[in-house]
Amino acid sequence: MLLYSHFLPLFIILVGSPPGFSSFRQDPLSLYLVENNHDPRAYPLLSHTVGGQDGKLEHSLNRQLMSYKSNVFDFTRFNRLRSLLSSPKVVSVDQFGAKGDGSDATEAFMKAWKEACSSREAILLVPKGRRYLLKPITFTGPCKSDLTMKIYGTIEASIDQSVYATDLRHWIVFDNVHNFKVEGSGTINGNGATWWKRSCKIDKSQPCKGAPTAVTFYQCNNLIVDGIKITNAQQMHVVFQKCVNVRASNLIVTAPEKSPNTDGIHVTDTQNIQIISSTIKTGDDCISIVSGSESVQAMDITCGPGHGISIGSLGSGNSAAYVSDVTVNRAKLSGTTNGVRIKTWQGGSGYAKNIKFQNIEMHNVTNPIIIDQNYCDQEKPCQQQASAVQVRDIVYKNIAGTSNSGVAVKFDCSRTSPCQGIILQDINIVGEDAGKAKASCVNVKTVNRGRVSPQCN
Repeated sequence: MLLYSHFLPLFIILVGSPPGFSSFRQDPLSLYLVENNHDPRAYPLLSHTVGGQDGKLEHSLNRQLMSYKSNVFDFTRFNRLRSLLSSPKVVSVDQFGAKGDGSDATEAFMKAWKEACSSREAILLVPKGRRYLLKPITFTGPCKSDLTMKIYGTIEASIDQSVYATDLRHWIVFDNVHNFKVEGSGTINGNGATWWKRSCKIDKSQPCKGAPTAVTFYQCNNLIVDGIKITNAQQMHVVFQKCVNVRASNLIVTAPEKSPNTDGIHVTDTQNIQIISSTIKTGDDCISIVSGSESVQAMDITCGPGHGISIGSLGSGNSAAYVSDVTVNRAKLSGTTNGVRIKTWQGGSGYAKNIKFQNIEMHNVTNPIIIDQNYCDQEKPCQQQASAVQVRDIVYKNIAGTSNSGVAVKFDCSRTSPCQGIILQDINIVGEDAGKAKASCVNVKTVNRGRVSPQCN
């Protein structure tokens, strides 16, 4: 009777949990088969084995149920059992009218998002081998539970600039989506060429104005972005803004070297972010980290062409800016206009501190190591100002390679707020033809450890 009294509540819980159990029976192995590009209809025997009363899993579950003989109910094992009985709901954009032939799929994507976001542990699927055109779109959360978006096909931006009339700065936005994962081998293509040719940096007769960021993650916490390709953004490729706990890995970000303002990955007002094992080749910064960002790690990064890996710019328009606890580790930069750079405007305030650049290879880089506290990205010369964003506690360690300019290390620091705590350790940068490179150091005192070449005088 004691054993029966424990099985009765277990039976009631299983029967009273129809979503997990029914989805398992209705959609067996679908997730596995979709991820591995198999058609579930080609595996009827597998489905029968999982779902049939005489199947192996059924027999295994019966054995596990019989093991619950103790007087104390083992919730850990029961939760493991429940996970076997549940299968995420797969929501394909094709189910909602997307044709996948390059025609407009904006409405279908929005309907599919609403369905997936309102479901429990769903997967939003963009199928392989298909092309979808999207107008500006915002995917809004929070969602009912954890959500995964699997991109295997190609998503392309509309080249009709009039569709951006209500918001010129964004194409695809994920807003307030938590516990969210975007993954797959697919491509997001911003079709940026029509925007680049109208940039004032390309055509001086054009007014200087903004252009859309291809993908923006805004106020997303516990976020994973893995494996996707982002190419030819209208302006910036990927922006993480006001996010917490982010892992971006195995990304491939590309645009022509002359494409204006096409930063690869832009981090702003975001804390605890990792950018890992990614290749970035664009017309601007490979990675740019600006105010409000803290605890940023970039590891195993391949960068170039582009403008290098930058902290900043910070302090424009006499603003306050704060960046701290940044580590760039194991990076390869080739043919970039800068290597590892910190850039701040005169007149700003705040700090850029506790920053480490280490284990970095440079090949044919114009400014391999640079701090510029007199940054001025405007046509008119910037006037001298007393205040500045403070740059302190910066470490450069184990950096080697070649500079295609005569100055390999440049510290142009503020007269009123000079750079502090600058450490160089094991630095070996030479000219492109094995010639000697120089260091230019203004308003800074450096500490050298190990072999450092070139050195500040």
